[in-house]
Amino acid sequence: MTEETPGFDDQQPDVPSGATSDDAEPKAAAPGTPGTPEKGAAAPAGDTDRTAGLTAQLDQVRTALGERTADLQRLQAEYQNYRRRVERDRVTVKEIATASLLSELLPVLDDIGRAREHDELVGGFKSVAESLETVAAKLGLQQFGKEGEPFDPTIHEALMHSYAPDVTETTCVAILQPGYRLGERTIRPARVAVAEPQPGAQPVKADAAEGAEAAEAAKGTDADDRESGGPDEG
Repeated sequence: MTEETPGFDDQQPDVPSGATSDDAEPKAAAPGTPGTPEKGAAAPAGDTDRTAGLTAQLDQVRTALGERTADLQRLQAEYQNYRRRVERDRVTVKEIATASLLSELLPVLDDIGRAREHDELVGGFKSVAESLETVAAKLGLQQFGKEGEPFDPTIHEALMHSYAPDVTETTCVAILQPGYRLGERTIRPARVAVAEPQPGAQPVKADAAEGAEAAEAAKGTDADDRESGGPDEG
């Protein structure tokens, strides 16, 4: 009597009665089934709307970024202008304060100048005076005004007026009080005596030239007379 060993028989899946093996395999979804996109079909309308919305948001962000950048550039330019204005004002205030201080020292400098002209600047007073003049020069104080220079009403103040035949234009013939400037700022104009050309007088240079020509002509005449033995006698 033969015994069958369990487990060696081919195991077949249970197939319902009346069904074939082809019916047991899942079938592929037929084209056109809802939920399955067809090949070559257009994107859904929802995705298009979303893309348009993102593009609009990106444009808005770019516009806002451009506006903020322009605001930043404008603020930077205003800050630079502010710094330059503050620096210019600081320099101006410093110059005004220095000019005010030096203006108070001008009478002292005038006294020092007069003492030097009269040879009274000696001893310890001379050292103090020279130290004061050195400090004033370091602060930028400059003296101006010389005899013989043309009169300039912007830097000269005429206290005396006269006519002179030896000048061709209005000239400073005497410096009554020197002028002082600080940089381009005139602290005090030079007080001078001026002389103008004599009305109706010929220029000095022309008179000198005519005199020289006359002298040369006279010398030539004397030389000719000596060579001919003197003037002829009647």
